Amino acid sequence: MGSSFQKTVSIFLAFFLCFTQISPISCEKKVSLTLYYETLCPGCSNFIVNYLTKIFKNGIIDVVDLKLVPWGNTKIQANNTFKCQHGPAECFLDTLEACAIDAWPDLNEHFPFIYCVESLVYHKNYTQWETCFEKLNLKAKLVTDCVGSGRGKELELRYAAETKALQPPHKYVPWVVVDGQPLYDDYRDFISYICKAYKGTTPIPGCSSSVNVIKMGRKISPFCLKQAAISKLSTISSAFTSSVNRVKLAASA
Repeated sequence: MGSSFQKTVSIFLAFFLCFTQISPISCEKKVSLTLYYETLCPGCSNFIVNYLTKIFKNGIIDVVDLKLVPWGNTKIQANNTFKCQHGPAECFLDTLEACAIDAWPDLNEHFPFIYCVESLVYHKNYTQWETCFEKLNLKAKLVTDCVGSGRGKELELRYAAETKALQPPHKYVPWVVVDGQPLYDDYRDFISYICKAYKGTTPIPGCSSSVNVIKMGRKISPFCLKQAAISKLSTISSAFTSSVNRVKLAASA
């Protein structure tokens, strides 16, 4: 009896909050949007910087449950190490962004950081990733400790398992999924799919536009194929190498 009463009260409170203190949009079922990506894939950074950010500007983020999965086409070796499609730097940055998501679970906190790093990637200046902490007034220690310890690898293994479990399996990245349905090479039109999937009654300004896809940025490959040959970076800048070493030293201190 007591359990039933508590359940009834909880439901009543939820409805009460929806119609009083909380925006009606927050009480409606959100559309799930998941991005499977790898940090140094040009198509991924282009999508994050020039396309994904639109939903934060046009109000669509209010009806979206966005999840980022930084793993992509990375392979797990026999010795349980990672072989990333674009070399060691990508493995590091994938782990860095996974740790940022873990350190700041709130999308409004971790997305600006990821956007900052991916902007640097887009402009071929990713060795300056540490500047994103200062630009956003974020405490670096939470993330760098994670990267330099086993926590970062643990997070990446979780993302690896999640990516491997995709049905149908991903063929390339960026791999964009809306409400469980992959968009394949139509991923840049993801806003249209979100608007179609949204079943709420509150009008969303961002869904009223007849044209939701605007091609932006320089001409680049739209995706990185899963079966493409692994591209090993012959050299990694000394600035990047030293920054990675500083993270490891700080974590072991």
